[in-house]
Amino acid sequence: MTTLRLNPLPIGALLLLGIWPAARAETVIVAVATNFAVPLETLAESFEAGTHHELEIRSGSTGLLYAQIVNGAPLDVFLAADQERPRLLVEERRAEAGSRLTYAEGRLVLFTADPGYRDGLGLDVLESAEFRWLAIATPELAPYGAAAEETLRALGRWDALQARLVRGNNIGATFAMAATGNAELAFVALSQAQTFDGPGAYVLVPDDLYAPIRQDAVLLTHAADNPAARAFLEFLGGAEARAIVESFGYRAPASK
Repeated sequence: MTTLRLNPLPIGALLLLGIWPAARAETVIVAVATNFAVPLETLAESFEAGTHHELEIRSGSTGLLYAQIVNGAPLDVFLAADQERPRLLVEERRAEAGSRLTYAEGRLVLFTADPGYRDGLGLDVLESAEFRWLAIATPELAPYGAAAEETLRALGRWDALQARLVRGNNIGATFAMAATGNAELAFVALSQAQTFDGPGAYVLVPDDLYAPIRQDAVLLTHAADNPAARAFLEFLGGAEARAIVESFGYRAPASK
């Protein structure tokens, strides 16, 4: 019995015949700061629809995600809520030099879901002795928490409100305190306040009260040979991603 072996046609011949070989699908694991987890879901849908690749999302505070990366977590791309941790990862050779890009600039708001504070909400409420709890993210772990501390210091209320501050490990936990009524007020990301599906109110914190919350992404060395990871960073720097980022209340840098 003779076995007939067919040698595969070279790609050029396949293209001449109108046959397109399927691109190899890859998975990219993205570690994202909690404030940007919801926008990333929309970005992932657009990215996956336009490529053969898939995204897996891991969210947490920027500080905790950084610690996981340092300890060897097998992650591919890091979307931080600051610029400092991605810079450190490049210096430590845990991220690829030249891969950093600023994908968003966050905006801080004072938010409430409490019916007693929704009408006429303003930063002057922080002068009141009536509210019991003000939630902020832990400043050492979350850049939005650091921005909240800067704001309170600029307003001269940091020391006076220490006994009424409650801290979340990330901005998601902080927002949950206010959304569930466990804290009357919270400093959170504008994107969280905009997408809240219940009755609530928020007021933008003036930009001059805190340093810009510029958020950087970086390719981790674990994914140096992962084409999906590189494709996602390229997508993140493009016009389609910029439009999505801005739709969630962030400022977006100019497209590449």
